[in-house]
Amino acid sequence: MNDSENHKKGWEKQTLEKLAFSSVNEQRRARRWGIFFKSMTFIYLFILLFIGLGWFGDNGVTLSKKHTAIVDLRGEISANSASSADNVNEGLRNAFKDQNTQGVILRINSPGGSPVQSGYINEEIKRLRVEYPNIPLYAVIEDICTSGGYYVAVAADKIFVNKASIVGSIGALMNGFGFTGTMEKLGIERRLLTAGADKGFLDPFSPSNLQQQEYAQKMLNDIHQQFIQVVRKGRGKRLNEKHEIFNGIFSGIVWTGQKSIELGLTDALGSTDYVAREIIQAESIVDFTTKESFMDRFAKRLGSAATSALINASSRWKIQ
Repeated sequence: MNDSENHKKGWEKQTLEKLAFSSVNEQRRARRWGIFFKSMTFIYLFILLFIGLGWFGDNGVTLSKKHTAIVDLRGEISANSASSADNVNEGLRNAFKDQNTQGVILRINSPGGSPVQSGYINEEIKRLRVEYPNIPLYAVIEDICTSGGYYVAVAADKIFVNKASIVGSIGALMNGFGFTGTMEKLGIERRLLTAGADKGFLDPFSPSNLQQQEYAQKMLNDIHQQFIQVVRKGRGKRLNEKHEIFNGIFSGIVWTGQKSIELGLTDALGSTDYVAREIIQAESIVDFTTKESFMDRFAKRLGSAATSALINASSRWKIQ
């Protein structure tokens, strides 16, 4: 083999080696870029997930601009819901203590719920109004504000509604089912042992007990009277109890927003933007609603699973 052929083969070998190394380097670069972009996508998705679950964020942010603070009360009012007294009251406290809050709006869209939770919120509103006498609080009703929702609203300085809002249902109820007839047809025998004559109070699988029913009715009447007193105290002379209406203003019936103004249950027509702009005169709105994180919600649901099972198996008390 002469020098020319050796030189040619050496050049071919070098060229092949360069091409091979170039291909390997290109693959490495591609893998590195691929890992980089996958990592960025992974991080981006996790950030979105954390934001969506409420793990990021601060409800107590103080802004330099004068503003109207808003707190939402939505859905059923219960100890384990987003509209629990703990959550709503925390939002209200943060709203009032912000030095740039000119007024607070409690935006309500709730059919009611627990009289205890509703009472806690009502009392906290009254306490905050004493502590911050120069900051007004207005309730703005959206679609519905009945039962416990209205129990909360009457603590506000004024209540604004839409003409088609549903308002009222000032009453109390206790509901459940009786299965004794079905059990007889199926040949099922109820075996209930108690220590205490009334420990099986209103058991749905036992025959009705007139004495227990009368006692339950008395408790309902007591809760109803508590509700009536809260409404009378909150609305004062604005309440038009002499208005001739179906079974009276405290019968548990509901009215439209327009009619509720005539009855003195609410004060005027107005939306959230209207109240912020025209009444509070601070058009900028800052949301102070407490946002529960995923972990908070999970812990609550896990911790209350056994209790919820017992509550759902029995009758439930509600302001209705």
